[in-house]
Amino acid sequence: MKMKELLLFLSCVLCVSAYGLHGDVHINGCSDFDAEDMYGLDGEEVAYADFNNHTEVYILPPFAEPMIYPGAYKQAVTELKVCRHNLKALRAVMKDYPSNNHAPSAVMMYTRDEVEFGEENTLICHVTGFYPAPVNVSWTKNRQKVTEGSSTNVPYPNKDGPFTQISRLQFTPQLGDIYSCTVQHLALTEPLTKIYKVEASAQPDPGVGPSVFCGVGLTLGLFGVAVGTFFLIKGNECS
Repeated sequence: MKMKELLLFLSCVLCVSAYGLHGDVHINGCSDFDAEDMYGLDGEEVAYADFNNHTEVYILPPFAEPMIYPGAYKQAVTELKVCRHNLKALRAVMKDYPSNNHAPSAVMMYTRDEVEFGEENTLICHVTGFYPAPVNVSWTKNRQKVTEGSSTNVPYPNKDGPFTQISRLQFTPQLGDIYSCTVQHLALTEPLTKIYKVEASAQPDPGVGPSVFCGVGLTLGLFGVAVGTFFLIKGNECS
């Protein structure tokens, strides 16, 4: 599998506020054809440069306090030019060095929320422990490739060196559906695939509750008949 060479730059700032210690991160990277520029806070992606639409995109949910990076997109374009210049220089200098590649150490697949049939949810494919970045993640539903509703974040460096990358797929669970996320990386001899099956155990059996109540009602009814018969017999004996 042929992968594009990628150069990543990372800058971190630790800040202290009345609410405690926070970590602010800025990552920018490039290849010959792609580019990434991302801002994050405390391990969460806050904003990224959309080079196709020439704008900075902020992805915090509506209830979060807004964060704006003035001039972020203009800075991203400038840094992209520098990045590609550096990539060209590094490629020439390090062409004789052996590559130090690490395949992903773990691929996990899980849902964001508790699964309820017919309720929109998110499947998460969490890939960690790989070097260099990035990985390529693809999704299928019932063995058919899907791209709509999927997104993959910028590779995030772990404290020990390798990277983590997360891909998400919006989906509506239906009984019997089978989803998969497949991970490709230049250190893998073959892709890694995780499977998620939407099974009946995803929600309680609607027939369990009524059956239990009917069983209890029947038991109490029979008990009442037995007690009434006992006192009727005793009354006749006394008379």
